[in-house]
Amino acid sequence: MASHFLLISILMGSLVVASANFNNLAEITWGEGRGKITEGGKGLSLSLDKLSGSGFQSKNEYLFGRFDMQLKLVPGNSAGTVTTFFLSSQGKGHDEIDFEFLGNTTGEPYTVHTNVYSQGKGNKEQQFHLWFDPTAAFHTYTIVWNANRILFLVDNIPIRVYNNHESNGIPFPKSQPMKVYCSLWNADEWATQGGRVKTDWTHAPFTAYYRNFKIDGCAVTSGASSCKSTDSAGNAKAWQNHELDAKGRNRVRWVQSRHMVYNYCADKKRFPQGYSHECKSSRF
Repeated sequence: MASHFLLISILMGSLVVASANFNNLAEITWGEGRGKITEGGKGLSLSLDKLSGSGFQSKNEYLFGRFDMQLKLVPGNSAGTVTTFFLSSQGKGHDEIDFEFLGNTTGEPYTVHTNVYSQGKGNKEQQFHLWFDPTAAFHTYTIVWNANRILFLVDNIPIRVYNNHESNGIPFPKSQPMKVYCSLWNADEWATQGGRVKTDWTHAPFTAYYRNFKIDGCAVTSGASSCKSTDSAGNAKAWQNHELDAKGRNRVRWVQSRHMVYNYCADKKRFPQGYSHECKSSRF
């Protein structure tokens, strides 16, 4: 693992802060016209109808960074729909860091689903209901990923921290470059209330909106020597050693005590053999 990580580091390009223009950062990869870049690259919309959903991905791969996206989710009866913003590598034993937004019937809250995969294994789900209406306006969703931890933030408020516990034999995503992926698709067999509520196609097409896509991270390219650890002014990038201060830890506790609706670390029925080591540590 260490030698593989070193090899990837040698291939990494310079640390870059990518602009928020979708024309520069992203490419629509499926949906046959249901995905559209708008406002000269400032925005992007994804639509879903009975025939197909749609999706896009970043043009580059990254190994660590901060990834910000503003989303406005499908309004009204969004049951059965899933809107996503996630990082993923490809191939067998892939790594993945997920934000998934599970639609619901009118008046019921979206479920924000988070998960972390390493070497093809996930099962580390935490789910939340937000403290605002995510369909009424744009809100910022952020993934911070470095060698020590992964943070999920909503409007810069941390909702989850997943620390590196490799010293206890738990794989952590740190050697496989990942692209950013976003999509809108139908998953009514499981998404809404465990699949009990199906998609009402009379409300189609369903549309979600993305804007202010920003990446501050290490783009992986062939031929480059290393990933710089500082910005142009010589200051260390905040995301590289990002950890929570006392205020941040209090915010996580507030979110998890008031808005968490599922935690794999508390699911005894699913994990009767006992919880993974990271569940036993309360340190954020």
